[in-house]
Amino acid sequence: MITKENKIKAIAKVARNKADVGSPEVQVSILTERIKEVTEHVKNNKHDFMAKRGLMQMVGKRKRLLRYLEETDFELYKETVKKLGLRK
Repeated sequence: MITKENKIKAIAKVARNKADVGSPEVQVSILTERIKEVTEHVKNNKHDFMAKRGLMQMVGKRKRLLRYLEETDFELYKETVKKLGLRK
């Protein structure tokens, strides 16, 4: 589970303003942090299939959000991918 401090840091990376917690780029940032944590868990617990399933769901959701962001505002999409260090 992502800690409150990590979530605040993830939001601060890409937020448009202080009150921004729901924009697509913020959601992608939070999902990226959660994916990192669950990935470490799955590496240590190879037979935790529910965690693997949850990880795949989070990756799919992040992919859909990135696709939406790419279609609506390509410059913001490129900036977000660069800030988060994602491969695209």
